[in-house]
Amino acid sequence: QVQLVESGGGLVQAGASLRLSCTVSGRTGSGGAMAWFRQPPGKEREFVAAYRYMGGRTFVEDSVKGRFSISTDNTKNTVYLQMNNLKSDDTAIYYCAFDQRIILSSLRFSREYDHWGQGTQVTVSS
Repeated sequence: QVQLVESGGGLVQAGASLRLSCTVSGRTGSGGAMAWFRQPPGKEREFVAAYRYMGGRTFVEDSVKGRFSISTDNTKNTVYLQMNNLKSDDTAIYYCAFDQRIILSSLRFSREYDHWGQGTQVTVSS
């Protein structure tokens, strides 16, 4: 059974950095993707970044590109979201997601992921 455990959220001031972690257990095979989504207060869940296992490619949403990056550890079971120069607009609950069979064209769509972490709150004060 696939499980995702997130950590690393918190309250920071604008301009600070945070690194979120998400560890997946129960993953089988070498395909699929891990992704980060966020849900700001009163808004829809939105794509932030993804790591596609096949080929090891990363994808980062344009709105955070240059400040956020996604990476994995050597086992590829832990995915990190490095967030630099945080802004108040980055305040949200951040979720990691995993799907074993997701295709490239679907990476940005939350409905395509079968497994989700519990979410971690990131609050940026201005």
